Amino acid sequence: MDGTLGTGGHSLAILQHSPPPTRLIGFDRDLESLELARQRLRPFADRITLAQGEFGDIAANLARLGVDAVDFILLDLGFSSWQLAWSGRGFSFQRSEPLDLRMNRRQGAPLRDWLEQAGEEELAGVLRDYGEERLAGRIARAVIQARDAGRLENTQDLVQAVYRAVPPRLRERRLHPATRTFQALRILVNDELGQLQRFLERFLAVLSVGGRACLIAYHSLEDRLIKRAFRNLEQGRTAFDDGVYEPFARRPDEPSAFRRVVKKAVLPGMEEVSNNPRARGAKLRVGQRLGSAS
Repeated sequence: MDGTLGTGGHSLAILQHSPPPTRLIGFDRDLESLELARQRLRPFADRITLAQGEFGDIAANLARLGVDAVDFILLDLGFSSWQLAWSGRGFSFQRSEPLDLRMNRRQGAPLRDWLEQAGEEELAGVLRDYGEERLAGRIARAVIQARDAGRLENTQDLVQAVYRAVPPRLRERRLHPATRTFQALRILVNDELGQLQRFLERFLAVLSVGGRACLIAYHSLEDRLIKRAFRNLEQGRTAFDDGVYEPFARRPDEPSAFRRVVKKAVLPGMEEVSNNPRARGAKLRVGQRLGSAS
């Protein structure tokens, strides 16, 4: 199962390297991406099932298709290159686009609606919590001032507000000054951390014994959630609590139902980053289901 299908790049590679009768199920919340993936994977049409769905609802999504368990789960938590370059939803701060940021335009409200009613402290909290932005207060003040002055209509207006808040000596660093702001607001609009937490609480129930889950994160907020959940599950706990995991409960003398295949995150090598600069911040963690459901 590819839970973040995007335009099908990972799924295409999996199918090319997996002989029949391997079947692949792909989910994505973005209908436009889903259609692009369907066209890309057409040579394997007899081996795929593609459907709209959020990876946080993994069990319900599989149940809809009559599937009880899968042998492999992949999540690539970054947004796709197509969304960045062509979707026109404001993911890129290099062009003037609508303040939207929704991965599914049929769900939830666009960023602009949220910004219209947000207070300065509320916005600063989002930038601090989801973007780990050190200048959260200054940036929030500048964004609210731009909004109140009628100068917050598109992504370039938002970028300019961030620039005004960032001291000149910090504007020319490798990381674009607006990167953390856009990250934080994208996470907010799409409930990305909530989706990931729900997935981590549920995925083990639909992973076959011996099956593996491979998760690729691109920022520390995601990676910390995955690291914590994998460690707790390996210890027989719930993903995020100290209690014993159910329904895979075990006695202290029983082996865990889950193990981390790699203890530390796998990072891209220099050659991969050179070929694909967007892989620079990627961290891959892999876990395996060992026990059986009670």
